Amino acid sequence: MTVQPGAQGSRPCRVLAVIPCLNEELHIGAVVANLRREADRIDMKIVVADGGSVDRTREIVRRFAESDERITLLDNPQKIQSAALNLAVRTYGDGAAHLIRIDAHAGYPEDYCERLLATQAETGADSVVVSMRTVGRSCFERAAAAAQNSLLGNGGSSHRNATAGRWVDHGHHALMTLSAFRAVGGYDESFSHNEDVELDLRLKENGFRIYLARDMSIDYYPRRNPIALFRQYFRIGRGRARNVLKHRRHTKIRHLVLATIAPILCLILAAPASPIFAAPALLWALLCLLYGLYLGLRSRDSCAAAAGLAAIATQAGWSFGFYLGLATGLVEALGAARPRRPTPRGDWIAP
Repeated sequence: MTVQPGAQGSRPCRVLAVIPCLNEELHIGAVVANLRREADRIDMKIVVADGGSVDRTREIVRRFAESDERITLLDNPQKIQSAALNLAVRTYGDGAAHLIRIDAHAGYPEDYCERLLATQAETGADSVVVSMRTVGRSCFERAAAAAQNSLLGNGGSSHRNATAGRWVDHGHHALMTLSAFRAVGGYDESFSHNEDVELDLRLKENGFRIYLARDMSIDYYPRRNPIALFRQYFRIGRGRARNVLKHRRHTKIRHLVLATIAPILCLILAAPASPIFAAPALLWALLCLLYGLYLGLRSRDSCAAAAGLAAIATQAGWSFGFYLGLATGLVEALGAARPRRPTPRGDWIAP
């Protein structure tokens, strides 16, 4: 069945699993089928919060929902993931103890939810996060995967590398207790990207604990071409800038390094005056390409040898998005701080 925003959920469940999605016909069927098998073993409601897909995503989910009352298609008019999660919790969260976030663009172990619940019970964590491993199928996807699984693409991010369980500041969102989620007000719906980092900051600020599950990772499927990859990371960079402006912290060395990319690329515009201005950008691109070649040789995968091209797209996208996010945020802040002019009286307005 399809539920409109604001509709009330059915009977309470122990676990609320929410899948925000938009045009995910290639992956949504396998994700929902896997969750349905787990729902046979644990008390779980599965909500697919769709942002208006125009491919076969909604049709696929409706077929599941027609044969299984535990599965529901929920319309998400705001389209973004932060709004999808909040809406699903408002509609179906009453009585549930745990929220599990599932990304449609990923692959999961068969006992994923059960292992998350076991980890939460063992550690008492308010949020359990997991590691990600990028998996590519086409040649470019394999190049993107090689980059994202390495220092070239992830900068040493803990949830892209670690498999040993430990307490962390951030990770790929998997399970949260609904008490912690509600205590901090859920996701900030002004964030279309990087909303997970923003929520983790508020969780930590309010004394809640985040645990990176050991020996648990999901398979993430990268974008299928350089333009889509650039756009994705452009939005991620813009979201990171919003986090910096909102929380005034959580900027790491890898973020500062990425922030240098856009300026050195802009220096190329001055190359007609002197070739020296193009040197930093050329050096950066060469380093990416050589490191990608090394990754390809190490894995004996000719497609992975193009990891440098994927890294150039992601790093440049992130950097330009970051500066746009800073500029937009500062303009908004200045506009909010500027004194408002008094509203004219009616007799000041010409007839």
